[in-house]
Amino acid sequence: MFVTVKSAALGQRADLTLFVPRQAGGLGGVPIVILLHGVYGSHWAWAFKGGAHRTAQRLIDAGDIPPLVLAMPSDGLWGDGSGYVRHAAQDFERWIVDEVPAAASAALGVCDRHSPLAIAGLSMGGFAALRLVGRHPGRFVAASGLSSVTEVEQLDALIEERRDGWAGEAFDRRVLDALQQAGAPLPALRLLCGTEDRLLDANRALHGGLQAAGIAHQYAEIPGGHDWAFWSRHLEDTLRFLAREIAR
Repeated sequence: MFVTVKSAALGQRADLTLFVPRQAGGLGGVPIVILLHGVYGSHWAWAFKGGAHRTAQRLIDAGDIPPLVLAMPSDGLWGDGSGYVRHAAQDFERWIVDEVPAAASAALGVCDRHSPLAIAGLSMGGFAALRLVGRHPGRFVAASGLSSVTEVEQLDALIEERRDGWAGEAFDRRVLDALQQAGAPLPALRLLCGTEDRLLDANRALHGGLQAAGIAHQYAEIPGGHDWAFWSRHLEDTLRFLAREIAR
């Protein structure tokens, strides 16, 4: 399902793709998994490039994960990528944390305010998924970052626009700061990066920083690069991880 809503956080219309499995019919409070795309992408990326809906349906059909809804929003479409953070005039963080789950609940009869919420993302979306659970730890039951950007400055080589209007707090710039400054216990965390990925060293540094801070998490390095072949393949184990935490 393709949905366009008026976003108060963004002051404009915004898009998201929703996937509802066959088994969700007639249910209520179905879990929502938010999947965040990277730079240059939009709400269609996880479905049309990553086949996320097919992977989820296959796992549900096999009984490997319970029925869940995939909510795949755009990042708000600022420049080459919004970072999913607060800007001077738009709040891309609130769009994801508050408005996307509300839009899924309004559009679908199977989700509501009691639906467990998990989040995952790739590259810039991984930065957001991990950072947002640090900012809103009670909102999510689990988070996973694939090939994650770990500091917002890493986006400068990828986007044409200047970040002058972006929020400048430490927790807006670095995943580690956001997780360390969480005001409540963190949900389950998982980090995954390819051994041929240009962000491998950054992910290793984040892993080391989390260990030094005593923040529990899973971390894995697996052969692969910064591409859809890697992200599509490892969405399956990402969904299995998120589903296990949802089941708890």
